[in-house]
Amino acid sequence: MQDAELIQLIFSLAILMFSVVAHEVSHGYMAQYLGDPTARLAGRLTMNPLRHLDPVGSVLVPVSLALLGGPIFGWAKPVPYNPYNLRDQKWGDAKVALAGPLANLGIALLFGLILRFGGTALSDPVQVILSLIVFINIILAVFNLVPIPPLDGSKVLFNTLPLRYRYVEEYFQRYAMLFILVFVFFLWRFFLPLLYFIYYLIVGSPA
Repeated sequence: MQDAELIQLIFSLAILMFSVVAHEVSHGYMAQYLGDPTARLAGRLTMNPLRHLDPVGSVLVPVSLALLGGPIFGWAKPVPYNPYNLRDQKWGDAKVALAGPLANLGIALLFGLILRFGGTALSDPVQVILSLIVFINIILAVFNLVPIPPLDGSKVLFNTLPLRYRYVEEYFQRYAMLFILVFVFFLWRFFLPLLYFIYYLIVGSPA
């Protein structure tokens, strides 16, 4: 691995780390807003990565994927919350789940607009870093919206299902790891055009 590739890998992993932390903290703040103080009482409403990092999801998986040339994504320890404390018992779970991907899209939009309208005034290394921030956060948002447990999209889906279809949730949870592996290794590549399209919409130039 060349020095430039190593530096880009290090920056990518650092961006991923803080992006997944922002994702999880957003879940906690939404739960707090809806009346559940569990995340705050557990000390998880902080951007300190040490309170959130998962050795497998935050280190082993993204490093392995990066070295194998795959897409860089990972996860942090889920922020705890008690759904029974939420004021909105009908849609509270879905709102908490959506807060994470929306936070990542917000980050992608913020830095993407900086890149779009101020890119010519920025040095090449800064443009590369901003591009990484945008693309990694798009990956996190899209990946987490896939309706496979324990991803956020599954909570949104199950929250909308009538009670008579709750057996679908049980089935997905039973084989969640298998579905995740199949998705990552066989289906994820079909989402790449969508990721590039979202990037282009935000930044106005190809990724």
